[in-house]
Amino acid sequence: MTDASQAATAEQTPGEKAKSFAKRRRGPIIGAIFLMATSAIGPGFITQTATFTATMGAAFAFAILVSVLIDFAVQMNVWRMVVVSGKRAGDLANQAVPYAGHLLAVLIVIGGLAFNVGNIAGGGLGLNALLGIDPKIGGLITGLLAIGIFLFKKAGPIVDAVVLILGIGMIALTVIVAIMAAPPIGEALRQTILPDEIDFATITTIVGGTVGGYITYAGAHRYLDSGNVGPENVKSVHRASVNGILVTGIMRYVLFLAILGVVASGVTLDLSSQAANPAGQAFGAVLGEAGLRIFGAIFWAAAISSVIGAAYTSATFLSTFSKRIFSGWGLQLATVAFIAVSLVVYLLMGTAPAAILVFVGGFNGLILPIGLAIFMYIGWFRAKDVLGGYRYPKWLLVLGTLATLLSLYMGVTSIGPIFAFLGIGA
Repeated sequence: MTDASQAATAEQTPGEKAKSFAKRRRGPIIGAIFLMATSAIGPGFITQTATFTATMGAAFAFAILVSVLIDFAVQMNVWRMVVVSGKRAGDLANQAVPYAGHLLAVLIVIGGLAFNVGNIAGGGLGLNALLGIDPKIGGLITGLLAIGIFLFKKAGPIVDAVVLILGIGMIALTVIVAIMAAPPIGEALRQTILPDEIDFATITTIVGGTVGGYITYAGAHRYLDSGNVGPENVKSVHRASVNGILVTGIMRYVLFLAILGVVASGVTLDLSSQAANPAGQAFGAVLGEAGLRIFGAIFWAAAISSVIGAAYTSATFLSTFSKRIFSGWGLQLATVAFIAVSLVVYLLMGTAPAAILVFVGGFNGLILPIGLAIFMYIGWFRAKDVLGGYRYPKWLLVLGTLATLLSLYMGVTSIGPIFAFLGIGA
């Protein structure tokens, strides 16, 4: 802080100082919420919601409810521990259990790679809906552009602004479709609580797609970077995590209602062809050709921003192995390599892009409970020394432990069905 700014601060009244402090904190809080929400509302989330609504109908509402509850338990614990300790997830895990941070980093990198293959597939689907080109070519264009945007720093703010505008457009478009499609809201509300069908593989996939892999830590690390750390920031981080979950939960349910209205009207969505884009078909059924093209542009923007975000956040976990190598240019090269490998894997796969997008959510749902178990161990047994003597609330640990056990059970029972999305197993 300069001498002039210090003098100006000293001249402020107590009320003005409080307002200035609140303003400085508001930016990181909003940034953390936005990062969490945009990470969770990507092409995978959109395609998973459309696919499962098409196959399960109103019963999918129960899966959404359970996923939101698990998200709540996961994010509340992870955000709090990271902020109270002032350490990134990998470093915190290593302090509690030797090499646990390395294990967590490996899981995040593997899960992030799976996510990014799906994000590139989503870019291919988006350009297919927008321009009618082959999804493979669309994926190639998306991957190469993502590398270019990441390396060209001046493009970052422009991309952020475009993604923000298109993100707002996606929300508005979804609300319009939900209203015009006239979904059976009463039936949806009933099955939110009393479903006709419960599918653990579906719940695991949705949970993995919205809070699995790097998404669990993205918002918490953004908050950590603001410098607002320590027990004194618990209330604000609690509020930020709850608001982030509410934003994603509401958006998830509105999209579900939009797709449900289309399915309930008798429209059959293609889920199996190479160019299948169930969400795009639903939007096109309500808004026509123009709606499909607009959806394609928004879907593509969500995909390319997710490619960059997932690659960069996942690559930062490599610093757990070597902070000297994976920083500065080393981190940039790792991120570019991450995107390049994801692109090559996608181009070599013969699976339909929509199926890839569904699978990567399920895969990250399978590895989610391993990372959660590390954090629950910290909360129950290492809170006093690892969290600096912070008295961790037992009710939050109970919720987190229940979510971990439920995620583990669902994951074990869902391995076959999840890999079946790629045509592997039963």
